[in-house]
Amino acid sequence: MLSVSMNLLMRLCLFLFLVSKLCNGYSTKLNFYPPTCQRIECPNYDLIESGKDYEIRRYSSPMWMSTAPIDDISYVSAANTGFLRLFDYIQGNNNYHEKVEMTAPVIIQVKPSDGPFCASSFVVSFYVPKKNQPNPPPAKGLHLQKWGKTYVAVRQFSGFIADDDLPREAAALSASIAGTKWAAAIDKSHAADNTTLYTVAGYNSPFEFKNRVNEIWFTFDLDKALAI
Repeated sequence: MLSVSMNLLMRLCLFLFLVSKLCNGYSTKLNFYPPTCQRIECPNYDLIESGKDYEIRRYSSPMWMSTAPIDDISYVSAANTGFLRLFDYIQGNNNYHEKVEMTAPVIIQVKPSDGPFCASSFVVSFYVPKKNQPNPPPAKGLHLQKWGKTYVAVRQFSGFIADDDLPREAAALSASIAGTKWAAAIDKSHAADNTTLYTVAGYNSPFEFKNRVNEIWFTFDLDKALAI
C-alpha cells in the first residue's frame, strides 16, 4: 500500500512540475516572502545582508525533527521518502501519539556523491513548532537537531524541483557570493567539519503549483569561521 501511495505521489509531483514549468517558470529574486509563512509557523531569522540574488540570514536556535540519512541517486526520490516519514510523524505516528502542527520549510541537507552514478546522502527535516520545542515527541527512526546561532546564505527560486536543478542553483549561489566575506566564512566553517554541502528548503505542499518558493542554503558558523 505504501509503495502504491509513493508511486501516485511521485506521478502527481511530476505532473505538477511540468505544469509549473509551463505556467510560471523560475524566479531567482528574493523579494518574495513565502505566502506559506503567513498561514503556518516558520522559523524566525534576522536579515543581515541583501545582495544581488542572495541574502544572508541569522537563525536563532531553530529545532528540527530529522530522518536518518537517506542514500539515493535522486533528490526527488529521497525527498518523497523523507517527507512521507515526517508526515506520518506529525499525524501522530510518534511515541506520544500526538499530532503536531505542520510548519515550513521542510529542509533537505545534501551531501553529494563523488560520482554521477553513486548515491548521495539526504537528511529530510521538519521545523518543530515553538509549542512543541520544550518536549518534542520522539519517534523511531527520527532524531532531533538543535541548531545554535546559524548563519545562512540563501538563493531563492520557484517551481517544482528536479534533480538537475540543485547543482545549478548551488553553483549560482556560490557565484553570487564569490569574493565576499561570506564566501570566505563559509569555506572556513565547512573546512572545520564534515558538514552538509548545501541545504534545500521547500515551503509548499506537493499540491500547490503557483507561487512556489524554494531556497538553496549554505549554512555556516560565523563565530567558528572567525576563530580559525
